[in-house]
Amino acid sequence: MSDRQNTPAGAAGRAPSADRPEQIRNVVLVGHSGAGKTTIAETLALVTGAINRAGRVQDGTTVSDYDEIEHRTQRSVQLSLVPLEHAGFKINLLDTPGYADFTGELRAGLRAADAALFVVPANEEVDGATRSLWDECAAVNMPRALLVTKLDTPQADFDATVERCRSAFAPDAPDSVLPLYLPLRWGELGPDGERHVSGLIGLLSRHSYDYASGKRIERDIDAELAAEVDPARERLIEAVITESEDESLMDRYLGGETIDTKTVIDDLERAVARGHFHPVLAALPPADGSREGVGTAELLELITSAFPSPVEHVTPLPAGEADLACDPEGPLAAQVLKVTSDPYVGRLTLCRIFSGTLRPDGQVHVGDVDERVGALSSPFGKTLRPVAQAVAGDIVCVAKLAHGATEDTLSQPGRLVGLGHWDLPEPLLPVAITAHSKADEDKLSQALGRLSAEDPTLRLEQNQETHQLVLWCLGEAHADVLLDRLRGRFGVQIDTVDYVVPFRETIAAPATARGRHVKQSGGHGQYAICEIEVEPLPTGSGFEFVDKVVGGSVPRQFIPSVEKGVRAQLARGVAAGFPVVDVRVTLIDGKAHSVDSSDAAFQTAGALALREAATGNVRLLEPVAEVHVLVPDEYVGNVLSDLSGRRGRVLGTEPVGSGGRTVVHAEVPELEIVRYAVDLRSLSHGGGSFTREYARHEPLPEAIATKVFKAAER
Repeated sequence: MSDRQNTPAGAAGRAPSADRPEQIRNVVLVGHSGAGKTTIAETLALVTGAINRAGRVQDGTTVSDYDEIEHRTQRSVQLSLVPLEHAGFKINLLDTPGYADFTGELRAGLRAADAALFVVPANEEVDGATRSLWDECAAVNMPRALLVTKLDTPQADFDATVERCRSAFAPDAPDSVLPLYLPLRWGELGPDGERHVSGLIGLLSRHSYDYASGKRIERDIDAELAAEVDPARERLIEAVITESEDESLMDRYLGGETIDTKTVIDDLERAVARGHFHPVLAALPPADGSREGVGTAELLELITSAFPSPVEHVTPLPAGEADLACDPEGPLAAQVLKVTSDPYVGRLTLCRIFSGTLRPDGQVHVGDVDERVGALSSPFGKTLRPVAQAVAGDIVCVAKLAHGATEDTLSQPGRLVGLGHWDLPEPLLPVAITAHSKADEDKLSQALGRLSAEDPTLRLEQNQETHQLVLWCLGEAHADVLLDRLRGRFGVQIDTVDYVVPFRETIAAPATARGRHVKQSGGHGQYAICEIEVEPLPTGSGFEFVDKVVGGSVPRQFIPSVEKGVRAQLARGVAAGFPVVDVRVTLIDGKAHSVDSSDAAFQTAGALALREAATGNVRLLEPVAEVHVLVPDEYVGNVLSDLSGRRGRVLGTEPVGSGGRTVVHAEVPELEIVRYAVDLRSLSHGGGSFTREYARHEPLPEAIATKVFKAAER
């Protein structure tokens, strides 16, 4: 890069604006939890003059982590927008959660962005989740750069971190991941025993940029330092020239010609924007009292010079749709990134505009209705700063838009546009809840409706077999946040209960039983007697009712009553409270009374007969899921062993793509994978994922069934 000096721009309290898409840069910060994304966003906000004093994650004072839950846990749990102004550009920084439980927020950030900045700490390995995310970005050719953080920790090693990134992200093209700068004074130990980085060395400029004084001071490097820098410089130039659109450039370079630095920089910026080259930078937050952080000027220059504008962004349209240009004068096409509710402002809808211009009081089509747009604002963390309009390429918040959920499209009435959807992970961790009181029960339904509208990765289930209300979540942290919001934001007190796997019951062997319901306590009595035969049917056969009554022992009008009573008892279960399936019930005899027999009496008699036939004659069936586990190759052995320990049957394995990952196909009882979403993450160091779907019910092993029966008795 040209390493030009940054001049802070913008003023705290004023929303940056852009009249043209070319003035906008949408950048998503990506990396695992604790990598330093929020700190980088805070540092850039300080350097560009958006804030006057940098906050700290530990103190709960950063711009992007403003939720009470984030303050308490000291980690991001939601997508946050931090708009900045630098060198005439509006930079929309999208700070995303790094924890896997909040992948839905990350996916929204990726959808809104035109480039991704992967934040990698210098003292840690590259985790599997970050590798998978890199592959996702590569699949859509999103431009990516890497930022090495935490260079001031004792275990930090910049060179080793770069090599880890090359191996993790570009094993087949390692020279597509190379540093543009090297740390200055790397390896020196301070009095506190930590390694200190006071600045950077520009490989292309062969200049050093020293921040030790609190300001960025540029100097020429000496001969000794040049001897260390030049090999890395030559490697960088060769890698950039390899990606050049000028095919003659490599021949000239190999022929010994010195390539002009400006030519290399221009080719570098084009290669980054096309997603063919991924530069590595380094950064440190400013020292106390300073407004200049190591590497911040260099990072801002990369963002404004090399990252693409929204005009170069390929708008995700469904197959068959015409191309949609990022044109402020074009038809309106904006997509809902997330929906939140504010106790003072009401419903807030964050949107990325892909085409057209969004203005207050205009009409838009969203969902299935036309609606008037409310006030527009540019979020700065939790602060909403009003804006007059938002052009194509920008990100804006719309107030009081009554309709529209995440992924919905806002378009002009009469000129409807449907933007494509992004992949959201399937929530696979069940959390069963109950309202703490009747008053809470009345509020729970509305609260869950609002919560599910805000969080598309939450799935609600009212299980008809177990009669449980289940929140399906991405993990324990996700569940904790949802429960916290129910209690805190919506004022609903709820209790969590053990999740019940939906077992089923069936009859183990043929049996005959008699149901007798005779009561006489003065006045009109109750009289019904029926005899039935019960026998098991093959799996999946369902329920059959057969009438073999002869001689009118059970009047014809009461035979449907017996069947109704039997069906009701089947739904309630006969031993552990689970539905009974795959049985045939045959009514063979009975007795009736001319006055006291009734529909209700024969329903009760049919249920009693079924319970009698099932006494000591019940087999439990457990649901079995077809599971597909995607993991890095190095964890396949661990996964196979773990699935075997869960009574799983491995059906096979197959490699996926060229990224060193394998999918394991297996059938596993659902009882064994209730917490598999959490366990797999630990087993694969965050690099694994899985899907599951119901396959069938199978007999539950006797030892486990005995425990279930005993639990039901309690």
